[in-house]
Amino acid sequence: MSADIIGTPLPRIDGPRKVSGHAHYTADRHFPGMLVGVPVCATIGRGHVEAIDSAAAASMPGVHAIYTHENFGSLRRLPDDSKLRIDERRPPLQDNEVRYYGQYVALVLADTFERASAAAAAVNVAYAPATADVSPIRAPDEPPEPDTERGDPDAAFGHAPVQVDEWYGTPPETHNPIELHASVAHWQGGALTLYETTQAIVNHRAVVATMLGVPLAQVRVITEYLGGGFGGKLWPWHHSLLAAQAGRLAGHPVKLVISRQMMFRNVGHRAETRQRVRLAAQPDGKLVSLRHDYLWHIARGEENEENCGEATGYLYSTPHLRVAGGPSARDVGPNTSMRGPGAVPGLFALESAMDELAVRLRMDPVALRLANEPGHDEMEDVPFSSRHLRECLHLGAAKFGWARRNPAVGSMREGDTILGWGMAAASWMAKRRPAEVKVLLREDGGVTVQCATQDIGTGTYTVLAQMAARATGVHVDRVTVEIGDTALPPGPWSGGSMATASLIPAVEAAARDAVRQLLGRAAAAGESPFAGTAPALLAFAGGAVTRADGSGAVPFGDLLRRIGAASIVGNGDSPASSEDAHAKDVSIHSYGCHFVEVAWQPAIARLAVRRVVTVIDAGTIVNPQMGRNQIEGAVHMGVGMALFEETYYDRRSGAPVNSNLADYVLVTHADAPQVDVTFLAHPDKALNEYGARGIGEIGLAGVAPAIAAAVYHATGVRVRDLPIKLEDLLAAQPDTEGNSP
Repeated sequence: MSADIIGTPLPRIDGPRKVSGHAHYTADRHFPGMLVGVPVCATIGRGHVEAIDSAAAASMPGVHAIYTHENFGSLRRLPDDSKLRIDERRPPLQDNEVRYYGQYVALVLADTFERASAAAAAVNVAYAPATADVSPIRAPDEPPEPDTERGDPDAAFGHAPVQVDEWYGTPPETHNPIELHASVAHWQGGALTLYETTQAIVNHRAVVATMLGVPLAQVRVITEYLGGGFGGKLWPWHHSLLAAQAGRLAGHPVKLVISRQMMFRNVGHRAETRQRVRLAAQPDGKLVSLRHDYLWHIARGEENEENCGEATGYLYSTPHLRVAGGPSARDVGPNTSMRGPGAVPGLFALESAMDELAVRLRMDPVALRLANEPGHDEMEDVPFSSRHLRECLHLGAAKFGWARRNPAVGSMREGDTILGWGMAAASWMAKRRPAEVKVLLREDGGVTVQCATQDIGTGTYTVLAQMAARATGVHVDRVTVEIGDTALPPGPWSGGSMATASLIPAVEAAARDAVRQLLGRAAAAGESPFAGTAPALLAFAGGAVTRADGSGAVPFGDLLRRIGAASIVGNGDSPASSEDAHAKDVSIHSYGCHFVEVAWQPAIARLAVRRVVTVIDAGTIVNPQMGRNQIEGAVHMGVGMALFEETYYDRRSGAPVNSNLADYVLVTHADAPQVDVTFLAHPDKALNEYGARGIGEIGLAGVAPAIAAAVYHATGVRVRDLPIKLEDLLAAQPDTEGNSP
């Protein structure tokens, strides 16, 4: 089984622990004497704290301490040139300034959650409020400075016979994983163990150590399991620093679990974007000019980017291009990564504009994209390592039945139901992060693989077991995976669809090192049946040591017992792809497409996404079952982006209005379409020896514009601002001549 374990749809090895309740999540941790922290949150969107009256709260039963900016102690700010990552750079409880609604202004510690909550509610805070600006982004007077540019796009646009010039918008979206953010801080002898909800334990450890002002060796971060992250748990948030510092001051373990309402204010969101796309083409569909200008909202004083133009420069061929983006400051909590940051909202605008161009040209949308396939990456002027978008489009169209599509608006019907068919292309970067791995060959014949990375629910436990099984030849059931602890060799973060591709070379290198040592010991040890044989004349295959001719096979566990070794430890590492000469010389991305059918019933104002066909070109898929799960989940997330999700802010207070799971509408089973996922079989060896690239993000990229295109095909209404609302479809007058209302 080990020889072909890569590409096997293996069930999750961590599944039994999760469904039986044996998996420990952060909030499950408990220690003797532990206190519970509950923050006090600002009720203004901007201004200053004038006074905090905590006397009544401090006298309540079970209350241990109440911390404010006056008694919390000093925390350090990350240096501006630091390579460490955090989205809210200002440390918590360091001054009396309020920068957004819900900002932490105090912290209560008590012996139970109920008592801490009651005391937090009793803390009286007096404010000097100022006017908070949470207004939507407006078009700028001047376009931002270009990120990338070639040719003269303005002149080419002005002379082109067919043009599209439109604005597109995506709203703020809030992460809502089932598991709330949580921290459990346990100090012992001046050292901190921090149990965390994080997608990047190594970065989290370094950030916390730096901001607390303690040596890195005195901080350990553990994330055994994570209940969903989607980018919101990628970088540390203030609650983690609150728990760590409070635990240090109080001399007790501290648990802090934020509320669902705080999820909408204190731990990030996808930024609102406003984007203008200008396309110009010849009558045959060939693009002659492309301009993509975009803005995103940002917390005042922060620097987080939403790079909407990430894919614009290389996705289609055009001699004239300009991509430019810039921030627009607002009095909101910091934005952060959300699955497919930058490219997902950016592709909504670009792919929507491509669909509008196809309508203007009276050209099939698939044919338009095929007509503009580039021969190389025109943004970086390098070849593609592997690109099979053409095959994605052809196969997706065939599987969907696209040839039966009548392009006339509202022409495809099932009784009183109008069907709409739309499609869009997708792309996402492929990179490697630095990784170190240990592989242990054990005397019991098993293998242990260790790395300080984490499993955020996407299957890292399982794919690491598959990697180790392939590299050592043992059955996957004999592999033990140890991750989620910074005491292990440092590994990659789980973000950007990079973890699997990053771990492959490090696992292979560690296994090779372990085998090299094993063969050396086999040749040198007197108790070994291979004693006196040159290591070069020995081989390792199928989990056994043999002579070079294949004779005398001895399972490595038996050999280790004979020579009295409990284990052999191999070390392996892999640099970031940015430091790899081969990877830097090519453009490495994944590609895909989505074909969508919507059903519109105007009589009852019901819109539903019925089916989606997705084809993905992402190299070798290590585990197709889990890969398909990821794409299916991403498609459903795309339905939410297109039809439901939007965070509303009260312009009077700056508060997120729909900060709960009743008013923030998410996709349910009733909204979930039938999803057909196909992976192309084209290994891409630019990143690793398996030819694997990441797939977490690309399943979401392109879904929303495909749905918007299908809605236009059904209704004649072109919706350029997400989410698509029934009011858009009922109020607007459809235009079947190709110009949207």
